[in-house]
Amino acid sequence: MVTNILLGIGNPLNGDDGAGIYVAGQFRKDGWLSLSCGTAPENFTGIIRKAHPDCLVLVDAAAMGLSPGEYRIIPRHRIADVSIGTHQLPLSLLIDFLSDSAGQIILIGIQPGVVVAGKEISLRIREGASRLVHELLSGRINRIPVLE
Repeated sequence: MVTNILLGIGNPLNGDDGAGIYVAGQFRKDGWLSLSCGTAPENFTGIIRKAHPDCLVLVDAAAMGLSPGEYRIIPRHRIADVSIGTHQLPLSLLIDFLSDSAGQIILIGIQPGVVVAGKEISLRIREGASRLVHELLSGRINRIPVLE
């Protein structure tokens, strides 16, 4: 039974913008559904509304002024400040739309290094994303720092 959902967001054809997709591809845990959404996470709202998860986690590359591969929970009021804008719909609108469809919604940003068409995700971002997956698998989402 699915009680939580993780959405990996981004474009893996744009280098480090594929960080969220990488996380979704690596994350497997009982009670969780992990989905790679590309640049159109709004296409998955029906699944979320039907499942009504206790926790919905969105993972995406975000320009936060950190070292590449570092990650933070991004509060709702900071989303516009850190978005790198490769989505078809702003994440703030998506979160507002889904606010009554999940017990809680958490956006986690991974600081990209290089976002260039035709590049693969960098080693530093894969390492940071792997650390994030480990935190999620260990149930330590509450230990992830919040972006100030």
